[in-house]
Amino acid sequence: MARILRSSSGSPDSGAAERVLAIDPALRKTGWAIVEHSAGELRAIAWGVIQNKPNLLPSGCLVAIREGLQDAIRQHSPTVCAIESTIFVQSYKTAISLGTARGACLIAAAEHGLPIYEYAPREIKQAAVGSGSAQKDQVAFMIRSLLRLRETPPPDAADALAAGIAHFQNASAARATEREARRI
Repeated sequence: MARILRSSSGSPDSGAAERVLAIDPALRKTGWAIVEHSAGELRAIAWGVIQNKPNLLPSGCLVAIREGLQDAIRQHSPTVCAIESTIFVQSYKTAISLGTARGACLIAAAEHGLPIYEYAPREIKQAAVGSGSAQKDQVAFMIRSLLRLRETPPPDAADALAAGIAHFQNASAARATEREARRI
């Protein structure tokens, strides 16, 4: 189940196209994507990976992530943000690194007033592949097929595209549940 970090001000049933900035955070390779839902269709607008060199200090990586995401936001005008939630990791160093990268991503979205939704990694993989334990290459292959892309996106960008799909699947399920509850 998604965890909302900031409530949406718009009505989910407004009928207008919704664009999600979807993010797969990491300190060295942050995947991002813009996915649009309009007239019942999903469409990948743009995607990429913010790659930081191994010799760049972590503080420089955080600035590059924030700036890269802000550029995508300014260029593509998303209406919401979907981000992969923190995963359980064995190493506290990995957890801290991932947490700081997520922080840079969250700040970039929050500075532009985007409602932010979190999705568990298993939920994202389930949305794209049908299995919460899918491998990165399986996710990338299915994303290419689901969104009818001409090329297979890099694994981190494919994970971000999958987060966008998970957001729209979750939003559709929530709207259906709300409609059903109003009928009763």
